[in-house]
Amino acid sequence: MGAATRYLNQRYSMPYGEVTGILTDVGTEELAHIEMISAIIYQLTRNLTPEEIKRCGFDTYFVDHTTGIYPQAASGFPFTAAELSCSGDIFTDLNEDLAAEQKARLSYDNILRLVDDPDVKDAIRFLREREIVHYQRFGEALRIAQDKVDARNFYAFNPSFDTKAGNLLTKEPCGC
Repeated sequence: MGAATRYLNQRYSMPYGEVTGILTDVGTEELAHIEMISAIIYQLTRNLTPEEIKRCGFDTYFVDHTTGIYPQAASGFPFTAAELSCSGDIFTDLNEDLAAEQKARLSYDNILRLVDDPDVKDAIRFLREREIVHYQRFGEALRIAQDKVDARNFYAFNPSFDTKAGNLLTKEPCGC
């Protein structure tokens, strides 16, 4: 949920159309991932008996949410808006996006180590493959942004904000 919203929000400060398109594509697909994971959780929990709920350690979740889908980490930490980090800086955001996709891939790797249901494994393998593609797309987005930014000012200013401010390192006047 955090990744989908973060990517879609990052589009607003992205000055390069090609990268905005990548953020839109990946953000939209991440929304579909939420639906897939929610469907898996629902299918696995909808018919549990109270005994099964206790035996599998699902009881603390069940007390608060029954079998409703409530977004939280495996540790039980609930989703918060803090996960929507969007700095407004192209390079900061794209590097965080790359890291987020690797973390998602790692989570899917770990789920695959624990799950034995073949239907769940198939869906998780698909999602894992998509995280790899997303990582590749964000690598492409970073290369596009690096190619488009003025080489003399690379990392010296935020190209999505400081477009008329001049080079912040040399303190050229910003025309304010």
